[in-house]
Amino acid sequence: MAEKPDMHQPTPEPTEAPDSEPSQQPLWQFDAQHLQAAYHTDPDEGLSDQEARQRLKQYGPNELTAKPQSNLLRFLKQFNNSIIYILAAAAIMTFFMHHYSDSIVIGLVIIANAFIGFFQERSADNALAKIKALLVSEAVVFRDGQKISLPSRELVPGDIVQLEAGDTVPADLRLIDADNLKIQESALTGETDSVEKIEEPIAAQDLPLAERQNQAFASTAVTNGSGRGIVTVTGTQTEIGSIQQHVAKVKAQPTPLMKNLNSLGLGLSLAILVVAFLLFGLGMITHVYSLPTLLIAVITMVVGSMPEGLPASTSVVLAMGTQQLTKQNVIVKTLPAVETLGAVDIVNTDKTGTLTKNEMTVTDILTPHHTYTVTGVGYDAAGQIVDEQEQTVDWQASSDLDWLVQIAGQTSDAEFHQEDGQWVLTGEPTDGALTALYHKMLHADPDPAEIDSLPFDSAIRYSARLVDFRDQRWLLVKGAPQTLIRLMQENGETVDAAAWQDRLSQLTRQGKRVVALGYQPVAADADEVDDLPVGKNFHLAGMAGIIDPPRPGVADAVKQLRYAGIKVKMITGDDPETAAAIAEQLNLAEQARAITGPELNQLSDDQLVEQIDRYTVFARTTPADKLRIVRAQQKRGHIVSMTGDGVNDAPALKQADIGVAMGIRGTDVAKDSADMVLADDDFTSILGAVREGRHVFDNIRKTIRFLLPTSFAEGLIVVMSILMSQSLPLFPTQLLWINMVSALTIQFAFIFEPTEPGIMRRGPRDVAKGILSKYDVFEVVYVSLLISGLGMFAYDLLTGQGLATVIGSTMTLQVIIFGKVFYLFNLQNDHPVLSKYFFRNKMSFLIVGVLLLLQAMIIYWAPMQSVFHTTSANFTYGWGIPILAGIVVLVITEIAKALRHRWRQAVQRKEQRSTATDAGE
Repeated sequence: MAEKPDMHQPTPEPTEAPDSEPSQQPLWQFDAQHLQAAYHTDPDEGLSDQEARQRLKQYGPNELTAKPQSNLLRFLKQFNNSIIYILAAAAIMTFFMHHYSDSIVIGLVIIANAFIGFFQERSADNALAKIKALLVSEAVVFRDGQKISLPSRELVPGDIVQLEAGDTVPADLRLIDADNLKIQESALTGETDSVEKIEEPIAAQDLPLAERQNQAFASTAVTNGSGRGIVTVTGTQTEIGSIQQHVAKVKAQPTPLMKNLNSLGLGLSLAILVVAFLLFGLGMITHVYSLPTLLIAVITMVVGSMPEGLPASTSVVLAMGTQQLTKQNVIVKTLPAVETLGAVDIVNTDKTGTLTKNEMTVTDILTPHHTYTVTGVGYDAAGQIVDEQEQTVDWQASSDLDWLVQIAGQTSDAEFHQEDGQWVLTGEPTDGALTALYHKMLHADPDPAEIDSLPFDSAIRYSARLVDFRDQRWLLVKGAPQTLIRLMQENGETVDAAAWQDRLSQLTRQGKRVVALGYQPVAADADEVDDLPVGKNFHLAGMAGIIDPPRPGVADAVKQLRYAGIKVKMITGDDPETAAAIAEQLNLAEQARAITGPELNQLSDDQLVEQIDRYTVFARTTPADKLRIVRAQQKRGHIVSMTGDGVNDAPALKQADIGVAMGIRGTDVAKDSADMVLADDDFTSILGAVREGRHVFDNIRKTIRFLLPTSFAEGLIVVMSILMSQSLPLFPTQLLWINMVSALTIQFAFIFEPTEPGIMRRGPRDVAKGILSKYDVFEVVYVSLLISGLGMFAYDLLTGQGLATVIGSTMTLQVIIFGKVFYLFNLQNDHPVLSKYFFRNKMSFLIVGVLLLLQAMIIYWAPMQSVFHTTSANFTYGWGIPILAGIVVLVITEIAKALRHRWRQAVQRKEQRSTATDAGE
């Protein structure tokens, strides 16, 4: 595996001055004496308790620390918005002009919006904290010559740590003793297989992490054997800590939605301010109003036009999406991340534990005369052996199958237990696959009558166990197929090596590991494996093809993601053959092209950007490789998601537009780096998250299409009043009532809008085009002119007949409100308002009813009349004329909708005719 660039290489840091060699040599080259001298420790006695306490003060606890974001900072972030800046300025100006009620209402709007965002982000963080299982890890250490157990956070450099099968390595170690020791390092390297460890020095000058066989790394798991090591570094200096520091250097990316909203908000704010300055200048020149009155008029226009409900309403829609995803076991850490998955066009995913179960499984069995398939995925007990016609086989009736299953169980040291409904393996993954096969067939644990055993050794490439079985003594052997065939040939046994090799090659081309299993009878008094010639009178029962299988449902999820216009890419530390085999099973692409980390390193950043889209599988990658891949995709203009569970995925998770971590198997570093966590580790949940993300964007877009014209209508009323040199129909507090209270009430209707049919048929949205289309901009213009024009016409009509201005102001307020209500029904879907879809969103009718009650309060309740400058108008002025104005808005917008549909259909027919003509040519 390629070396990780830019990753910290730990070196000894003893409390006393070490010899010169340690700083010049890598740890893997040290022999035991150099290690002992460098760390001033004793391999048998360990450190003294006093020395350990001193080193703990010097180096600090052995733990990874992450500075949490303070609640104050999280709250202050909610005010970082151009719309909020302008509203704050308006609140300050109205305060100094002694319009205290206006200033207070504007201030309350700002604070309410900040609290909405604050509590939603805080609740998402709390939900994430419940998933992260922070188990107190302990380590077995030698102190003052005594073997003791203590919390791993108290480990210091120089401590002597004892490792046994089932332990988690508590810190980075240089091994000084390794007895058949194997460690699972997939969290760091992405490799599925356990790594065989040694104690001897390695002469190589430059070794990648996965090849440092005499070192052990924090958070990795011991699967077999035992060992002892010297703690070299702790806490943030470990390999995990180094990656965490690397992650800290990656700047979090703003989501596409926030980029769009910030751009929209800034553009609107600048436009409104330009109009305000022009109006103020015009007023000063024409002397329409006195200076104080002119200032109030301009502030009223700014407050009325500014869609201050936009941040709050967007937060509410996002919060609703967050809650929906939580029900689907998807925890979202920040609100904007809800929508991002709906915009992605590339989903990068790790293989081990994400696309696959991280449970090595026997899937194929070859016997001398037949080929079989084993059903059942992973460690689950359910499963059968079926033949090539997919008929269930009575395996006990076949001598070879019977022996193969028995050997699989009786030569394995792997054990299983359940934790939170999940099978947890103790032992070597290959042994786990064979034990699982035995479980599936016999539904029991193997109980071999063992006489002696020979553990697997890379020098001989097989393991053997001497057992009493079925009233006879047998030598049961498992190992590399070529090795066992060679031993049979050397002992004169008949075996068709060429035929076995052809069948074996079929499995290896699929990325499967193959283990051969066989048996031979021995003398009844044989009691040591070493004395027996393996291969004599040997019968090869068969071979087992083993692979980490895809998770159930992943293939269908990949198919649906591709249908939705999203490409799925595999980025893994595993070998390219295995990765390509899984990619082929999951149909990631029609022709999945693969490239390895070392090959990536031969490309410059510019070359990688140019070629990145050609590849579907990225194998043998390091954390730095994954980071380069994501950055290259982003430079190509893609919106990128990264899915993973290991520490090695963390830098890419943070760099991606949205990082998705696994909640059960995922490391803390991965979950801290991600924007979203799959609580059930189910990759298929991404499909639901994409659908919900698109649904959220649809509702936000409807909300904006609703907010802008209705807000601009209020501002236009002020502009028209100034241009026409007449009194203002609406007061600032009335505008704020419309924008924040009634508008937010109506906008709740969009939260309950159901998902549009065919939402997954359309491709990812083009974030470069922003939120609103050209037609949407046109719609904003004509609807704002329509509603403001109706309001001004009604106001002028009444006040021209001698009615009090307070009645005219109250009626204008109602005209704006009913214009909103009827425009709401037009926006809810693309179908005619009077259709079967009219009652699809039943909550909208309840919300409109609440709004009308609030309008009755503002008109008829005396305390609100004084604050909002309203009066008890009769039915005609207070309700009749406003309802008629609302109907006019609905009719005109429905006509525009119908014309828009006809135009779309004409464009589609033209495109179809053009396509048909091209095909004919």
